[in-house]
Amino acid sequence: MREEILEPDLAIIDPHHHLWDLRPLMGAFAEPHHPFIAAIARTPYYTFDQLLADAQAGHRVVGTIFMECGAFYRAGAPDDLKSVGEVEFVGGVAAQSASGLYGELRACAGIVGHADLLLGERAGIVLDTLSAAGNGRFRGIRHSAAWDADPEVLGAPFHAAKGLLADKMFREGFAQLTPRKMSFDAWVLEPQIPEVTALARAFPDTQIVLDHCGTPLNIASYAGTLGEHFTRWRTAIFDLATCPNVSVKLGGLAMAFCGLPAEGPEAGLSSEALAALWKPYIDTCIDAFGADRAMFESNYPVDKWGASYATLWNAFKRLASGASGDEKRALFAGTAARVYGVEALLG
Repeated sequence: MREEILEPDLAIIDPHHHLWDLRPLMGAFAEPHHPFIAAIARTPYYTFDQLLADAQAGHRVVGTIFMECGAFYRAGAPDDLKSVGEVEFVGGVAAQSASGLYGELRACAGIVGHADLLLGERAGIVLDTLSAAGNGRFRGIRHSAAWDADPEVLGAPFHAAKGLLADKMFREGFAQLTPRKMSFDAWVLEPQIPEVTALARAFPDTQIVLDHCGTPLNIASYAGTLGEHFTRWRTAIFDLATCPNVSVKLGGLAMAFCGLPAEGPEAGLSSEALAALWKPYIDTCIDAFGADRAMFESNYPVDKWGASYATLWNAFKRLASGASGDEKRALFAGTAARVYGVEALLG
């Protein structure tokens, strides 16, 4: 059932979405028993047309930030530079949207790509190549560090190396971000949040963004333990928030990892019900970081597991209902605009 759009004039910059076409690659997603992989497989392609339809479903989405997802890598390129193809593709989408033919939305106004920071100092060459391909829209990278001792938590395609963020070569590569004023999106799982804190303290001049509220876990061996580990998660979030160079994305809770909701996919819950599920995590993150270092995110189409795009943003608006006007402007657009350098979207 379609909901009435809440606060339809509130400007939104969606700071985290993907574009992909996985149909030629579905063999890599041959783990239908794993709920996260099954959720991705339910949306084998998500293109500009689909993003446009979602973003124009009633909320005032004025811009978006593309987040790397391993899509459209360049065939025939050296392994280090294959990810340049993704940025080239997304740059084309951004140019299409910037034509103005599709309304106010400026999709992919900022681009977060991928570079292998385990290259050490040589990662700088990749970063410069990505930046050139981004045609002024490239903002930084994500190099996933998500790991858990239980392989069933993530599924085979998504495991990073244990302790990646502390690896010497990784940090040599990470150091290449700072002089280029590039940001780093950190995707880790809840028990790993202290690893992000250590990284942030080692590189206080680099902007780091914690994705998905730090990904609380309610899957595989963690099933049924959200309440048990909430205090550990909350303590880690407040500790991370003491690092002024870190911001947090408020979302990702509809992923199968968190099981909020457990029913998925597109569980059909109302925005009111979703807001109630997410409230302890969202409120904690805002309390810890403040509105000026927190930003709501769609994480689409991954979070389609839990809600339609319109319902998702209605839930966020319910969660922010007690915020001041300035706080709302920060949470829904201002923080994302500043962190990713797209302030022009807000006039």
